[in-house]
Amino acid sequence: MPQVAQGQRGAAAALPARLVLGGLRARVGAVPRSTADLSPATVTRLTKQWSDDHVAFQQRDLAESDYVYVWADGVHPKVRLGQAHSCVLVLMGVRLDGTKELIALAEGLRESAESWADLLRDCRRRGMRDPELVVGDDVMGLWKALAEVFPAALHQRCWVHKARNVTNALLKSAQPGATKAMQEICNAEDRAHAEKAIEAFAKTYGAKFPKAVAKITEDREELLAFYGFPAEHWIHLRTANPIESTFSTVKLRTKVTRGAGSPAAALATVFKLVESAQTRWRAITEAHLVALVRSGARFENGVFVERLENTAA
Repeated sequence: MPQVAQGQRGAAAALPARLVLGGLRARVGAVPRSTADLSPATVTRLTKQWSDDHVAFQQRDLAESDYVYVWADGVHPKVRLGQAHSCVLVLMGVRLDGTKELIALAEGLRESAESWADLLRDCRRRGMRDPELVVGDDVMGLWKALAEVFPAALHQRCWVHKARNVTNALLKSAQPGATKAMQEICNAEDRAHAEKAIEAFAKTYGAKFPKAVAKITEDREELLAFYGFPAEHWIHLRTANPIESTFSTVKLRTKVTRGAGSPAAALATVFKLVESAQTRWRAITEAHLVALVRSGARFENGVFVERLENTAA
């Protein structure tokens, strides 16, 4: 690839955030005025650079990157991908120092166990260890693939996705009360209170809405897994919000572009937007506890059990 001038490299870093993505093929008239001086050839060259950057990212060694927590989701940004019904499969993790980092971003089918397994196997091949906990929604393909590739990881269902699925199985008149009841489950002070809140939910709604209640009771373990980790981390582990919040911005930025050329260019565009957003991601609360989790320390209802036992002794 021809050498890109320093000024153009700076522009390449800024372009995704400025939405110079409207087709990425000589449509300079569609880009913001601040970048209107870019020629079609420059846009094409920068698009190639982004695609190369994405390929290099997906091939990098992960052996030195220890991801203790992982969020996983399949997202549908407003770009044209290679297959009908395909989406962007996203893995985001928390490193030992508590910082968040994009792990992988690839095209795939959201409901497909094979698509997820391909992505996870590739991460394993490049040196990724089993996370302690993976947070995701009710997509069964993800959990099947995860059990195969990273069997030591615990599973946490996203409470935001779960609440949507439950309310969709209720009459509109029952939704406000059920929403409040689900909040009492996931925000309970400890697992025992959460279990009691689940029983109360089942008692209140079970007769009229058994399918809605089953969505909670059948996933009880996966919905309450976060209670086995530091209480300071619960706010981060209940949901897949780190991915959702990032891609809410990505979707807004890509929505106005009417596509981004080839599927590879589209994926590179999404990658660059997420890479740009990553610079603003904050570390999780009480980041020093992440290394403690990885060391095998046991927590009960958010409290470090060994420390309490040693104090009592």
